[in-house]
Amino acid sequence: MYGIDFDGIIKNLYEGVCIVDKNRKIVFWNTGAEEITGYKKDEVINSFCYKDILKQLDLNGKSLCDDGCPFQYSLDTGEISESDVFMHHKLGHRIPVTAKTMPLYDDNKNVIAAIKVFTDTRSRKDKFEENRKLKELLVVDTLTGIYNRRYLDFHLENIVKENKQFDVPFAILFFDIDQFKEVNDTYGHSVGDGVLKTIATTLKSNLRGDDVISRWGGEEFIAVVRIADEKSLKLLAEKLRLLCANSDYKHDSETSITATVSIGGTMYTKGETINEVIERADSYMYQAKQAGRNKIIIK
Repeated sequence: MYGIDFDGIIKNLYEGVCIVDKNRKIVFWNTGAEEITGYKKDEVINSFCYKDILKQLDLNGKSLCDDGCPFQYSLDTGEISESDVFMHHKLGHRIPVTAKTMPLYDDNKNVIAAIKVFTDTRSRKDKFEENRKLKELLVVDTLTGIYNRRYLDFHLENIVKENKQFDVPFAILFFDIDQFKEVNDTYGHSVGDGVLKTIATTLKSNLRGDDVISRWGGEEFIAVVRIADEKSLKLLAEKLRLLCANSDYKHDSETSITATVSIGGTMYTKGETINEVIERADSYMYQAKQAGRNKIIIK
């Protein structure tokens, strides 16, 4: 198509590659795009990128499909666009990607298509190797794929030592899925498990590599984040709240289930015990629920 041997150029790329025509209809989707998004080539070719496929959000949570689409920008202006966005995975969670969108021209220098090359910002070889070793040590929660409480206890002990010796600040975020019992009662526990995995994957995907997210129990999660101050913690918590609210679990071909989280968070104070800081974050989470759910309280 367009006289270009796409397969020959990009068959060995790990990056995702998507090409749309002037109407934003997807005409090319490589194996890298399949790996990153979960959508197979046959599921997206000849569909339109703004029709429930990519569902891109910018760093502020704004939807780019209707206003601010990088494809549309390159098609209209003939210019290159680079951005960090959150794409929608087929399983429902949000994934952070770095993307570059470029126009494609015919022989008369008319823009006839646009190409996006995107990379999962988490896909580093050392991270995969680390996860493999941790699973071998049985520190991963088998249902959600995130760290379990055993590893959290080990990590908390070490980060407190790090704070004591080097004054490295950190904070606790306590998450609880809102009205989770209603999901189980309405759809059954297998669907509840799917919602748990979706939320856990969204949280894990959108924390930095040296931060830790673990399952505390039931529908509760704890994140330990190296962060400088309360203001930065509020920004992080709000981003995670928004991304969870914009994730969904595919119950069947016609039904998607969304879930929100209530979040409490607090900075660690030198000299206090881990139980004290966790209990404080937990109490703020309950205050967020009492304030109407799908909210954050950081103090």
